[in-house]
Amino acid sequence: MKGFKFAGIRAGIKKKKARDLGLIYTEKPASAAALFTRNQVVAAPVILGRKTMEKGLLQAVLVNSGNANCFTGEQGVADAKQCVALVAKALNIDPEYVIVSSTGVIGAPLPMDKFETGIPEAVACLDSCTLEDFAKAILTTDTCTKIVSRQGKTITSGDEKIFTITGVAKGSGMIRPDMATMLAYVFTDADISSSLLKQALTHAASRSFNRITVDGDTSTNDTLLCMANGAGQAVIDNDGSLKAFQAVLDDVCYALAKMIIKDGEGATKLASITVKGALTRQDAFAAAEAIAHSPLVKTAIYGQDPNWGRITAAAGRSGATVDQNKMDLYFDDVLLVQNGQWQGKAAEKKAAHIMKQDEIRIVLDLNLGEGQDQFLFCDFSENYVKINADYRS
Repeated sequence: MKGFKFAGIRAGIKKKKARDLGLIYTEKPASAAALFTRNQVVAAPVILGRKTMEKGLLQAVLVNSGNANCFTGEQGVADAKQCVALVAKALNIDPEYVIVSSTGVIGAPLPMDKFETGIPEAVACLDSCTLEDFAKAILTTDTCTKIVSRQGKTITSGDEKIFTITGVAKGSGMIRPDMATMLAYVFTDADISSSLLKQALTHAASRSFNRITVDGDTSTNDTLLCMANGAGQAVIDNDGSLKAFQAVLDDVCYALAKMIIKDGEGATKLASITVKGALTRQDAFAAAEAIAHSPLVKTAIYGQDPNWGRITAAAGRSGATVDQNKMDLYFDDVLLVQNGQWQGKAAEKKAAHIMKQDEIRIVLDLNLGEGQDQFLFCDFSENYVKINADYRS
């Protein structure tokens, strides 16, 4: 990725011996856009970050894991500002071009001594570290890093210009679409204004991070950030180039969102629910969201049980207009319910076989209109309870 450098080190913020401090740096200020959590309880980095993003320019991003710096009051905000100052000093850049993110346990103050020694070390590692190092440094309960990179092209006066969009994310639990993911950073060498970038990022999030759930909990720290440093040759400044850019950005964000759900805490299966034939898209969203959030649906998927009653019941309580006598329900291409009627043991046996797959596609057709929407979600296993019961210990 032209013009971007990355670092990921162990600063001692986490109890365990693992990387816990990451840094992204671009050699010149980049156009930037961000979306943050809609939770009313927000971490200090989000409070600070919202203000930083008003100018739409960034040069450095500092991310720590192991401590969320949330519910830490005025001291938490002061500590976040001190982190910004330390990064700016170490890189010799304007502090207005620095943003910080945190993820981890809520309520504990930042161990600032770890940042005072760790930030200069991270800066010193920018020439030797990799994006994988950064990706490891931002993990909490994740079992793997999440990195996606795609290329696209624009054509200007007959000349083809290539651009790259790369994204990295962390997230495994406390995932619900009120922005949202836990933390995701996307960067590109394309030349695009911050206003167009915000428009494109909002569109991409609505089709990816805002259509996922692990457990229905919206984090206090959710941040989706995109930086465009213009180090490549592609310029995004008209409808044609924006369309090409949007398609690649959508793809990157969807791939990252899918990785997050596949790595959901204790998850064994990735599932998608598509609701179509709704009176409105809002109805389709409401029904799909209710199904994806339902613990009864999620445990049935873990048990490999095509329990269609739980799915149709969730749609019925969602607030969407439904008619139980018009519903069709599919597991992949297996029609299990038609016009509200169970299709028998043979169909259920086929659906049960589908449930043994690692990835399951469910389609609910309400047969009332043209509205359609989709959610990605995962199952609930015993390990979800174990992970979250022991999270702070």
